[in-house]
Amino acid sequence: MADGDGLGEAASAAASPPAPAPGLSPSLGWRERLRAGLAGTGASLWFVAGLGLLYALRVPLRLCENLAAVTVFLNSLTPKFYVALTGTSSLISGLIFIFEWWYFHKHGTSFIEQVSVSHLRPLMGGTESSISEPGSPSRNRESETSRQNLSECKVWRNPLNLFRGAEYRRYTWVTGKEPLTYYDMNLSAQDHQTFFTCDTDFLRPSDTVMQKAWRERNPPARIKAAYQALELNNDCATAYVLLAEEEATTIVDAERLFKQALKAGETIYRRSQQCQHQSPQHEAQLRRDTNVLVYIKRRLAMCARKLGRIREAVKIMRDLMKEFPPLTMLNIHENLLESLLELQAYADVQAVLAKYDDISLPKSAAICYTAALLKTRTVSDKFSPETASRRGLSTAEINAVEAIHRAVEFNPHVPKYLLEMKSLILPPEHILKRGDSEAIAYAFFHLQHWKRIEGALNLLQCTWEGTFRMIPYPLEKGHLFYPYPSCTETADRELLPTFHHVSVYPKKELPFFINFTAGLCSSTAMIALLTHQFPEIMGVFANAVPGDQYLACRSTKGRFH
Repeated sequence: MADGDGLGEAASAAASPPAPAPGLSPSLGWRERLRAGLAGTGASLWFVAGLGLLYALRVPLRLCENLAAVTVFLNSLTPKFYVALTGTSSLISGLIFIFEWWYFHKHGTSFIEQVSVSHLRPLMGGTESSISEPGSPSRNRESETSRQNLSECKVWRNPLNLFRGAEYRRYTWVTGKEPLTYYDMNLSAQDHQTFFTCDTDFLRPSDTVMQKAWRERNPPARIKAAYQALELNNDCATAYVLLAEEEATTIVDAERLFKQALKAGETIYRRSQQCQHQSPQHEAQLRRDTNVLVYIKRRLAMCARKLGRIREAVKIMRDLMKEFPPLTMLNIHENLLESLLELQAYADVQAVLAKYDDISLPKSAAICYTAALLKTRTVSDKFSPETASRRGLSTAEINAVEAIHRAVEFNPHVPKYLLEMKSLILPPEHILKRGDSEAIAYAFFHLQHWKRIEGALNLLQCTWEGTFRMIPYPLEKGHLFYPYPSCTETADRELLPTFHHVSVYPKKELPFFINFTAGLCSSTAMIALLTHQFPEIMGVFANAVPGDQYLACRSTKGRFH
């Protein structure tokens, strides 16, 4: 995933002529290029001067005689010495390899590479360019770190979750596969108990039955309990909600049941409003009835959206956001964004983003990728990678590329679904932000919006992989957002069905020094084994090289004299 194609480099490299993008180095002047060239030439001159000095001092230093003495010493060594030497070398290289492997798994980088970059590079004239400017994105990222690290692996309710009876169960009937995992459904059961129950349920027999219904694991048992609650109270709103979610086999049937639930829910809500100040129990009951009413209206809006009545769905969502502004945790604005994109009301989409794409609010793939889509829309129809690499990127194109980089860094799994490099499945009822589950949920509903805008997917394909070159290494540092969580793979495997191949990021590639130490350890171990088994042959082979060097030196010495 981290390996990019040609245009990812072209888009980054071509950004400098018109207006350099933030975070990219400006073009070097002739003085800087001359200084860099002289630095490289100076190193070569020092190397040539060292060889010349060594050649000039070959006679005073008696290099040939010393080499002959070394050859005599090596010829006098027994095979036992070579066995001990190769065994010790194999042991030391193995210990280095084990330490490198442990350090890499703990810190994500090679110890030798880190030491060379941190300590040797400054001695050789290297510089570090990690100072962040006051208005830079990294400074904003640091301000978010303390707040978002606490919830980096929090599982969220999917704002666009499907209907169990009308959609998830129909998928099971057709394919024979279960789209929801037990872990996901268990989280939904906990949500239902939190939103639809309270401490005063014992006062109403129908609510007591529904409290048990939400805890039932077996769907037929839940449906049976819902009918029992309706027998006790024909105005039990939560019973209609359960039937609409799980028994209705079509969206039309679900909408009919939700309208019945809305009628009952509004009556109970008005009654709770009149009694809310009587006791803490009545306040808890009002909170529960508010949650039920908001849930019903939201699902009615989603039914209208699925049945093609998009303007009606938008009106319901806007009214909900005005009437119940504290319930932002339900992320109703993400439903609104998707509906407005379907209407192609891009100005309204931008207005919603201006309100919710704020540094103090948690981000989501819907917000980041919708912002990227709006900026891509202004330039995608005329974008060409060949033209961009030849003339450079315009200001609007730079903004679009940066928006794509921002979105990809937040959730790197989305582009493969938008570009149809991976097959989509039904989204789960819960998602993990920045994880594969969130990518599926976003792409499932928003792929059509990207396809509708000419050239948007082309620009995404050309630039998204360049993001991984911009993220500092190791990945724990992050760039625009807090560091990418390491727990996403485990949580996604719990949320997504087993037949889906979970997308994993980052796939940590082994650094060069780990491969080098592994090869060194293997080669020295093989030499040690051969030396132990065939000491005489390996001794002759070891002495052959110094002997050849000695004969060459003797012939050279004769020519010198």
